[in-house]
Amino acid sequence: MKKIKVGITHGDVNGVGYEVILKTFENPDMFELCTPVVYGSPKIATYHRKAFECQTNFYVKDTAAKAEDGALTIVNCFGEEEVKIEFGKSTEDAGRAAFVALERALDELQDGLIDVLVTAPINKSNIQREGFHFAGHTEYIEEKAGQGQKALMMLMNGPLRVALLTTHIPISEVPKAVTKENITQKLKILNHSLKRDFMIDNPRIAVLSLNPHCGDGGLMGREDEEVIKPAIDQLFKEGITCMGPYAADGFFGSANYTHYDAILAMYHDQGLAPFKTLAMDDGVNFTAGLPIVRTSPDHGVAYDIAGKGVAHEDSFRQAVYAAIDIARNRTQFDEARKHPLQKQYYEKRDDSDKLKLDQVTEEETL
Repeated sequence: MKKIKVGITHGDVNGVGYEVILKTFENPDMFELCTPVVYGSPKIATYHRKAFECQTNFYVKDTAAKAEDGALTIVNCFGEEEVKIEFGKSTEDAGRAAFVALERALDELQDGLIDVLVTAPINKSNIQREGFHFAGHTEYIEEKAGQGQKALMMLMNGPLRVALLTTHIPISEVPKAVTKENITQKLKILNHSLKRDFMIDNPRIAVLSLNPHCGDGGLMGREDEEVIKPAIDQLFKEGITCMGPYAADGFFGSANYTHYDAILAMYHDQGLAPFKTLAMDDGVNFTAGLPIVRTSPDHGVAYDIAGKGVAHEDSFRQAVYAAIDIARNRTQFDEARKHPLQKQYYEKRDDSDKLKLDQVTEEETL
């Protein structure tokens, strides 16, 4: 298999983005798996590298098309322009630098110059500007590269996969977003992603409730019985193995999550609080449902430790691994279904048992 060309955005330059990137590719074995291309600034990378005495070397190019195999390449998105670095601070300069790198990476991804995208953390506040009025990476990437398809935010760590019905919205707006249409749409995206991106033939999906104790028969809300359960029942009849709703506290507290391939949570903290408790150090954020592959580490900019050389790169490394695996799984899944065999007449949901019996009899005679 050809090496996957992994595009990487440097994220907020006052955070730990460059540190986890450079530490990840300090290991030469990584270059056996992929060709990494960082969209950022060689000046900023050098500044970070000196701050924690990293030994990772890199080449500087003006496009991923010229990336060096067997080495880290930085695509210079800023020319000779100076970007002020202030470790641990949210600044206008840092937000602009994050946006410029992200925009350039997505352009080259859509042009086919890289195969997948791994994004270092951004500050959702300072990146806001003309061209970026979104709550985060997921929403921006859906708009710019989704081709009309809907994104699904999924946090994963090995067999633990937690997807979110709603993402970066105020908790006060969650109930009105919990609709049958939204639930069925997200469950279909999740089911397809489990099959295509993770090669799980018959995925089992658990759906969490919105209210405590699943509403306790309507005492604490009716959404679970009147909205969530009907959506689950409809999709189960259509062949999607989804079950619930389950009260989130008991579901995670009893380790019931180990019996499912994925979980659909109703809102951000309902899914991410238990996930990060179980898998904070090496969890991965994956944007499912889109024609492109995008992953990121499951942590933020970590201003409190930026520039100190103590950030752990495990989550970022796992994000690179995940992007490579998902890209290869998609290729394998699509190749296997390019030329499907034509169905026999008795497989076309014909209710006549006689047709099947006649064919068996004919084969026995031959």
